[in-house]
Amino acid sequence: MPLDDRKAKGSDKPEGWDKSRLPSRHATEGPSRAPHRSYYYAMGLTREDMDKPFVGVATCWNEAAPCNIALSRQAQVVKLGVKAGDGTPREFTTITVTDGIAMGHAGMKSSLVSREAIVDTVELTMRGHSYDAMVGLAGCDKSLPGMMMAMVRLNVPAIFIYGGSILPGRFRGRDVTVQDVFEAVGAHAGGQMSDADLEALEQVACPTAGACGGQFTANTMACVSEAIGLALPGSAGPPAPYESRDAYCQRAGRQVMALVAQGIRPRDIVTRKALENAATVVAASGGSTNAGLHLPAIAHEAGIDFDLHAVAEIFKRTPYIADLKPGGRYIAKDLFDIGGIPVLMRALLDGGYLHGDCLTVTGRTIAEDLEGVELPADQDVVRPTSDPITPTGGVTGLVGSLAPQGAIVKVAGIPTERLVFRGPARCFDSEEEAFAAVRARDYREGEVLVIRYEGPRGGPGMREMLSTTAAIYGQGMGEKVALITDGRFSGATRGFCVGHVGPEAAVGGPIGLLQNGDIIAIDAIRGTIDVEVDPAELARRHAAWQPRTHDFQAGALWKYAQLVGDAEKGAVTHKGGAAETHCYADI
Repeated sequence: MPLDDRKAKGSDKPEGWDKSRLPSRHATEGPSRAPHRSYYYAMGLTREDMDKPFVGVATCWNEAAPCNIALSRQAQVVKLGVKAGDGTPREFTTITVTDGIAMGHAGMKSSLVSREAIVDTVELTMRGHSYDAMVGLAGCDKSLPGMMMAMVRLNVPAIFIYGGSILPGRFRGRDVTVQDVFEAVGAHAGGQMSDADLEALEQVACPTAGACGGQFTANTMACVSEAIGLALPGSAGPPAPYESRDAYCQRAGRQVMALVAQGIRPRDIVTRKALENAATVVAASGGSTNAGLHLPAIAHEAGIDFDLHAVAEIFKRTPYIADLKPGGRYIAKDLFDIGGIPVLMRALLDGGYLHGDCLTVTGRTIAEDLEGVELPADQDVVRPTSDPITPTGGVTGLVGSLAPQGAIVKVAGIPTERLVFRGPARCFDSEEEAFAAVRARDYREGEVLVIRYEGPRGGPGMREMLSTTAAIYGQGMGEKVALITDGRFSGATRGFCVGHVGPEAAVGGPIGLLQNGDIIAIDAIRGTIDVEVDPAELARRHAAWQPRTHDFQAGALWKYAQLVGDAEKGAVTHKGGAAETHCYADI
């Protein structure tokens, strides 16, 4: 339905709502819905409440980790904003798996799967109760894209809110994050850190509520939420403990009601150009390689073909200008202190790297939202595009004989002379095998460590490898080896680490045909990744290759392995918006 045809109301807060075209009419209107209304009376609602649009306030609140612990409190403020905007809020929660705690063991197999569970459960809750709009709050890695995917899939008026980042810890006079603790494990294993120092560091690294403080996956996707237009400008910046988050939460509740009145929906906002804006901000900030998985998945919900290769093209032409960890010096709080994500976007818009005409949840364009924002002169967190850290993005796509479907590597913080690596393969068929070898220092300088059978299907679940990569770095070997995998890397990973290699080993991709000693050549400047083995020999190996059986032959992980597609397309589990015959918002 064209946007203009949906603007039935002339003001942001109508005098009485016409629910004849809103989903909640199926649960609240007419004599046949008397039983339904009785349930709402039981929860303290009045008939006047039922005559207003119902807004689902979805959170990933739980006690699993600090990323999510503040979301319930923030949701209460959102509900006040919805009521102030003349709506009726209905709060509900969904799951989240916190990567920092799932990391380094079989629990990480649940992480990417949780993204799909979040999308599906939010969709089912919204559909089952016929809610008219949505505000989604998320705090940890997969919950951010999961919430945004749900908004685009449902296509009801929606606003995203990030729960905020954690404040830095202090250890021996310097700021630290959980990344330092993971790397300390490697230093401890190598005899370079004592038991007492490791314990002291772990006790101070995460001092507050909030998501990991560097430009890891959570903060990367928080930047995406503003750049793609689904979040209020500036809302992703304040750290989780700051009470200034409340003002954004309340404003989001009020603004979602304005979107209902104006008929502005997520697919009006999430266009091809908006996705390009999001990829641009990821590249400019040296963001997580996981964005190469999540942006195609968000696009898929809108029926837009925007795969890993399209993302990589944006990365290639975008300057790297935000000096953020893990490759740089600063954390999310430092970016907030100079003006937040709008400052980064202002620098990119001024340099001609953003589409300023894209619509946002404010009802205005990106360019209009950034009016009055300036890049401060007295700081070096974000540079102008005319003076970048490097002329191309902090994340790079690769393709070649080892990865015909592509791969991805974070190059932020890696010296240019190290962006080319050639060495013999050392193959491991699971992360556990690789971590054991690293912990025992059973690997050599110049090798390319290969971790395979960890892809979406083969893992199943496409685990992150932070425990292994951090241990390598903690042993002082981060600049002396390369690592490739058909799995993923944490946003906190640093070093020459290539992920998302496809096709994955579980389907007979080239990574599954490698043998110890095969020479692998990676060129992150040219964007290539090749194995120097005769194609006829690879064909012979493929003919002899047999698929493997993993240990998960029942339950959620088995089901995911049957449904999931290639990492190249976002590791999605359904046909997407292009296959729809109707949209939920129009029921």
